[in-house]
Amino acid sequence: MSLSPCNAAPITTSAALSATLQKMVDVLQGERQALAGLDIDGIIGAAWTKSSLVDALGGTEASAINDECRGLLEAAKHLNEVNRQLRNLIAANVAARLDALTGSPSVYRTRPAGNPAYAYAGGRG
Repeated sequence: MSLSPCNAAPITTSAALSATLQKMVDVLQGERQALAGLDIDGIIGAAWTKSSLVDALGGTEASAINDECRGLLEAAKHLNEVNRQLRNLIAANVAARLDALTGSPSVYRTRPAGNPAYAYAGGRG
């Protein structure tokens, strides 16, 4: 699978839309494999290619959407959701490991309103 960007010219035919959506499905499948393998180059490459494909899809004419394209759209939507959930699981796992390493939960949480991390110089007095 190539992770090269696509041309962002407006999509006006069902065949062009179908080809672009198939590329998106392929990229999303590759992204899932990269996420599962924690392959940062693959993840970044997939994100870059998805962005390029989304730009291309943004100019799609409604008349280009046929039943095949609707099926590919649903497949892409499903894969994107699965990948989102996988990213969230990885992020939660990283947060849990960081909490375990630091010995305290909530490394990234803000302090309660009554307990500021520092005082402004102008507020002292």
